[in-house]
Amino acid sequence: MSKPRKIELLAPAKNLESGMEAILHGADAVYIGAPKFSARAAAGNSMADIQALVKFAHLYNARIYVALNTLLTDDELAETESMIHELYSFGVDALIVQDMGITRLNLPPIPLHASTQTDNRSVEKVKFLADSGFTQVVLARELSLNEIKEIHEACPKTSLEVFVHGALCVSYSGQCYVSQACYGRSANRGACAQFCRLPFEMVDADGKTITKNKHLLSLKDLNLNDELEALLDAGVSSLKIEGRLKDLTYVKNVTAAYRQKIDAILKRRKDFVRASSGKSTYTFTPQLDKTFSRGFTKYYLNGRGSNEVASFDTPKSLGEEMGYTKEQRGNFIIVAGVKPFHNGDGACYIDKQGQLRGFRVNRVDGNKIYPLEPQQIPSRTTIYRNFDQEFEKLLGRKSAERKIAVRITLAESQFGYSLTMTDEDNVSYSLSWEASKELARTPQTDNLRNQLSKLGNTPFEAVEVVIDFTDNWFIPASQLAELRRQVVDRLTETRYTTYKQELVVWKHTQHAFPTDKLTYLGNVMNSSAATFYKDHGVKQIDNAFELSPVDDAVLMLSKHCIRYSMGWCPTYHKERSPYKEPYYLMSSDGKRFKLKFDCKRCLMEVSREEQ
Repeated sequence: MSKPRKIELLAPAKNLESGMEAILHGADAVYIGAPKFSARAAAGNSMADIQALVKFAHLYNARIYVALNTLLTDDELAETESMIHELYSFGVDALIVQDMGITRLNLPPIPLHASTQTDNRSVEKVKFLADSGFTQVVLARELSLNEIKEIHEACPKTSLEVFVHGALCVSYSGQCYVSQACYGRSANRGACAQFCRLPFEMVDADGKTITKNKHLLSLKDLNLNDELEALLDAGVSSLKIEGRLKDLTYVKNVTAAYRQKIDAILKRRKDFVRASSGKSTYTFTPQLDKTFSRGFTKYYLNGRGSNEVASFDTPKSLGEEMGYTKEQRGNFIIVAGVKPFHNGDGACYIDKQGQLRGFRVNRVDGNKIYPLEPQQIPSRTTIYRNFDQEFEKLLGRKSAERKIAVRITLAESQFGYSLTMTDEDNVSYSLSWEASKELARTPQTDNLRNQLSKLGNTPFEAVEVVIDFTDNWFIPASQLAELRRQVVDRLTETRYTTYKQELVVWKHTQHAFPTDKLTYLGNVMNSSAATFYKDHGVKQIDNAFELSPVDDAVLMLSKHCIRYSMGWCPTYHKERSPYKEPYYLMSSDGKRFKLKFDCKRCLMEVSREEQ
């Protein structure tokens, strides 16, 4: 019988505090940005903070992955190599990388994970990376369950990591160059300008306006909370939450929500096992619709057409739907809904022009809400809450703790007593001391159990206390408390020293890359990366777009198709467009982009059109 597959919940961390809270709220692993060279340049962290987070995580057998996933120049490779050695010395469990030049550095035996930025959407690509030595591969968000299953069956020993929640990029990750082309800010270098969240006018080949001021490239946020078991059955081992730039309450709420859902699955399914130790308890009830989102989608997990993916009205957070306006009287609005507002809540709605409008709730009286500023909202308008004052207060305080289960045994010996603590991972520490035995005047068993169970703010929780005495011996409470403290401290240190860090020695390989030619889409920015691909049979290697811009380049390659969203897809819809192709997107600053629809591959291409 095969061993149960380890399943990890992987949470984001903007900083040390966020990473620690992610672990307390149930994460099995946390990914955090390196001081430099991560795909979220604004989320870099100091080496000291990363070291502190590693120590905190390892107490719970949780892992820390450091994102080092940007393209690198030749001048940056030496600094990167030095940083990697320092991260390894801290006990970092893996690096998430995009640039293959890293594989040609003098690396310590640290595992490498292939970032989603390496465009991992085919069996051939994932198998190549696995054969190269990558122990975990972050799959493209656009894949379906069947495609994920196919990859797992071809690479059964490779851990597959899949995003399950958070913001979506409209372009395949690593294949977006519009920010670099338009603003000189490379997404592959961690400086994305969020072009896809802008409003556009869409026109046809004759200049006729199709739609105005719509966020045609802005996608809803991913939410696969109801698809977790299907993902595990397809072969996924790591369930990843997006959000290294998100605030602390997002990390707390979303991590807790997914932890509870995964635990319910693991309780039923003995073929899966949790990848870390301890159990989290919460002072709040996790609710995903109370945290930042642009509305939720399952994207293409169940195929195209399974649900809406785009959010054309706004790229901002709508929050939870509260009801609709019945009427407006004077300075208050009567809302029909099943959820109550609170004083201080943030509310919003979409006006008749399709624009998002927001206001702060000053006071609530039953179903009457009094906006802080005057509003003119038509009746039957859907009202959302994008800031729940009471919920945020709960999350603003201590909202979770995580405890490791221990069994405690107090036993007598020939020369005195021994106190032993054994945790849920079978890590144990025992302390013996000499003492003359003295009979107590009253029964001591319950008192001893009570004293030993007082583990307070330690990482441990007593699930069983055994008093192994032949008689009713007396031990002073102060002495027992000190001995308990010593054993807790020693057990904590023992957990650190017995933590098993995976070691992977990187070996140069020469198996064939899936293609023998790489255009700018290969993202080769340094000579070491070029050497990597040459060693794997690639004969023609073009420079990365950042080094050598291509005039007629496809700047976005997207599974999201605007023609499909309009209901004019020749494959899926009967209705045909009344407009003449090609279509163009016009941004507010006058930039013009041509849309091309590749129906054979079911993709949309976005290119810059010079005027």
